[in-house]
Order: sequence, then C-alpha cells, then structure tokens
Amino acid sequence: VQLQASGGGLVQAGGSLRLSCAASGRTFSSYVMGWFRQAPGKEREFVAAISWNGGSTYYADSVKGRFTISRDNAKNTVYLQMNSLKREDTAVYYCAAGSILRLGVRPRDYNYWGQGTLVTVSS
Repeated sequence: VQLQASGGGLVQAGGSLRLSCAASGRTFSSYVMGWFRQAPGKEREFVAAISWNGGSTYYADSVKGRFTISRDNAKNTVYLQMNSLKREDTAVYYCAAGSILRLGVRPRDYNYWGQGTLVTVSS
C-alpha cells in the first residue's frame, strides 16, 4: 500500500489543523493505521493509532484530549484532527499502515509509511 500525507502547514499556537493520509490499494480497511511525528534532532514518536474499523483508538499522553484520529475506509483515508496546538507539536508528521492485530506504538510495528507532512506551530 502507498500512503500520501497532506494537510500540514504553519499555524499559531492554540490553532487547529487536520492532516489527511490517502492510501492506495483495496486492502486499506485491513490495516491498523497510525500517526507518528519527528521533530528536528529527535526520534520518531508515536502520536495516535486506529483499528481497522475505527472502533478502537489509542493516543500518546502528550496529545490525548487535543488530537483525534479517524478513518474513512470508503475513501481509503485516515485523518488526524489536531486542536489546541502547542509549539512542541512542531514536527514532520507521518502516517503508517500496519498488518498487526493490535494498535502498535512502535515504528517497527508498521509496514508502510507515507512521506511526511510538516506542521509548524508558532507562538
């Protein structure tokens, strides 16, 4: 499966952005989908994950209550709604697809990766 992330940009602290990740292929609905981010000089970190049918989600503590992951299997797309953005949310955001039975939080849990979209939060 090929993944294409979009929706990043420059936003002021306290603002909102919605990221999208469009997937190719007919098996999108069979994958767990995740969002990760990587800030300059830091390791890639888990942000959120969603089960194949959207029934289960999991979030990093740092974004819980502010970010929402969702998916539309009819459109082969996963979303990340980001509200109340903080400067520390600045990073390149990556979507990923995993052939796993649980909501993975490690990059190695995922088989396919998008190219990343840059989110910059200014004060």
